[in-house]
Amino acid sequence: MNALRVGTRQSQLALTQTNWVCQQIQHIHNDVTIETVKIVTKGDRILDVALSKVGGKGLFIKEIEQALLDGTVDFAVHSMKDMPAEMPEGLMIGAVPVREDVRDVVIAKDGCKFQDLPFGAVVGTSSLRRSIQLKAARPDLRIVPLRGNIDTRLRKLRDGQEGLDAIVLAAAGLERMGWAEQITERIPVDLCIPAAGQGALAIQCRSDDRATREILLALNDAPTEKAVQAERTFLGRLNGGCQIPIGAHASFVPGEDGLLEMIAIVGDTTGARILRAKATGTDPVQLGHTVADQLFAQGAKEILASVREELNRS
Repeated sequence: MNALRVGTRQSQLALTQTNWVCQQIQHIHNDVTIETVKIVTKGDRILDVALSKVGGKGLFIKEIEQALLDGTVDFAVHSMKDMPAEMPEGLMIGAVPVREDVRDVVIAKDGCKFQDLPFGAVVGTSSLRRSIQLKAARPDLRIVPLRGNIDTRLRKLRDGQEGLDAIVLAAAGLERMGWAEQITERIPVDLCIPAAGQGALAIQCRSDDRATREILLALNDAPTEKAVQAERTFLGRLNGGCQIPIGAHASFVPGEDGLLEMIAIVGDTTGARILRAKATGTDPVQLGHTVADQLFAQGAKEILASVREELNRS
């Protein structure tokens, strides 16, 4: 009998994702028992400040990673988009399960699609990446910061808090919660490029824990892993976090054996300048570097430097 402990945030979505992973493991390894250890992260404690003001990626995982390093838990389940490109020595991603829908979605109070929202409509989102792309498509919109778990955000929309006409969330969370019927519209990827890793889960473990690694490996989906690897390589090159509007999405080209296509953006915090790049390749790591180099050639380093300088002043 193998007894494992899994670390997770205690939000409804995090627990739903973790329970799904545990069920998959126990379906394959019916002699494994798993205890869930709920951990509160910095991102869970600070709910009244926009993510871009609180800090970079890692807000929702550092305490869980420490529990892994301390041996308090054996593996952890994260939303991949919360994972920094670099992780602490001694930890690794043991598996990347099959990805959910990568797109962002609109949930509108009156059922309007994005392009049909009233002039000057108030749209809530916690993401700078979403904000600048939505404003680029609809400069008339008023984008307001929106924090909290999915159910909290949905309630704020229903209650009309801050005059919200619509909110924008990731499709994957709603799908996993069984709330997809609330989606008004799935936003095309070319209109709003997702966050690197969006829609995917990261199952993290200790690098030297071979027994746990062996158990987790059965959950790995190779196409998802490769697409996410391209996106995270790109993210690492730009050293991007929640404070910087960065999007990246890689997917396999239908009918082209092993060929990945990746699109990406980087912008300033106002959306006044948004750079875009696109490339194809068969090597995920090389593709991530190629797209990053395209954006650097367009001036991405200057944008990144100015955003960091702006954050240091605030």
